[in-house]
Amino acid sequence: MKPGNLSDTAEFLLLGLSGDPELQPLLFCLFLSIYVVTVLGNLLIILASIYNSHLHTPMYFFLSNLSFTDICFTTTTIPKMLVNIQTQSESTSYTGFLTQICFVLTFAGLKNGILVMMAYDRFVTICHPLRYNVIMNPKLCGLVLISFFVSVLDALLHTLMALRLSFCTELKIPHFFCELAHILQLACSDILINNILMYLVTSLLGVIPLSGIIFSYTRIISSVLKIPSAGGKDKAYSICGSHLIVVSLFYRTGFGVYFSSAAIHSSRKSAVVSVMYTVVTPMMNPFICSLRNKAMMGALRKLISRISSFH
Repeated sequence: MKPGNLSDTAEFLLLGLSGDPELQPLLFCLFLSIYVVTVLGNLLIILASIYNSHLHTPMYFFLSNLSFTDICFTTTTIPKMLVNIQTQSESTSYTGFLTQICFVLTFAGLKNGILVMMAYDRFVTICHPLRYNVIMNPKLCGLVLISFFVSVLDALLHTLMALRLSFCTELKIPHFFCELAHILQLACSDILINNILMYLVTSLLGVIPLSGIIFSYTRIISSVLKIPSAGGKDKAYSICGSHLIVVSLFYRTGFGVYFSSAAIHSSRKSAVVSVMYTVVTPMMNPFICSLRNKAMMGALRKLISRISSFH
């Protein structure tokens, strides 16, 4: 296959999760349902946090931002997949390909930053409860904006580096959305710099924040073990349990995709893994974060009652 420049590269082919035509209607209905549940569930979390004054705390500020990020993260992948299934088209322009990569990296990075802030919030809540209002002040909540700008810069850096690549004529991708790893595998030009940059940035923006989360929970566990009452321990576990589940789902699948071998990326196995952190995790977050949270459940009931009263 001959390499070509970007002007020769008209479109990429996203092959999706399955090439079986009989499965396409099932996949369409399944992912449409997941998308609707994801948007509605996370939107309820955001509205409940806004309209209930008791939830105007850093903990729920981070939770509502996580829900907003999950809505955006899912919106960058599922709608395009649904359109491709409905139109029976697998083609994606190079501009569209890079645009989707940029948005996926932006919201993945932002979610990563918010999860770290949520871990720190829980650390302060349990280990320094008397100093909580002093440490977790409104200025600290501005770190979400800083995390957003860092994520945007990271995404733009990878996207601009991808513009220097040349590609072969075979541009088929066994996936349902565009990921950076796939564009590197399709390139016929030297990708050494791109690979170094991808693994370096992933390590810095992934491993370091994860280390911070692990450190926070190490201190939290140490403090919880010193609590004499069983009720106090249960309350601490209820505060941290949902966040730990979300963190484990996101990081295990995310690192699994970016540090797996090239052989896995060349098949649909990586697409199945990616479904976990791009589709399943955002859908599960509202349930994970609210079912064991009495304050959020109460706020959701009031919100639903208020919405119902308008009809």
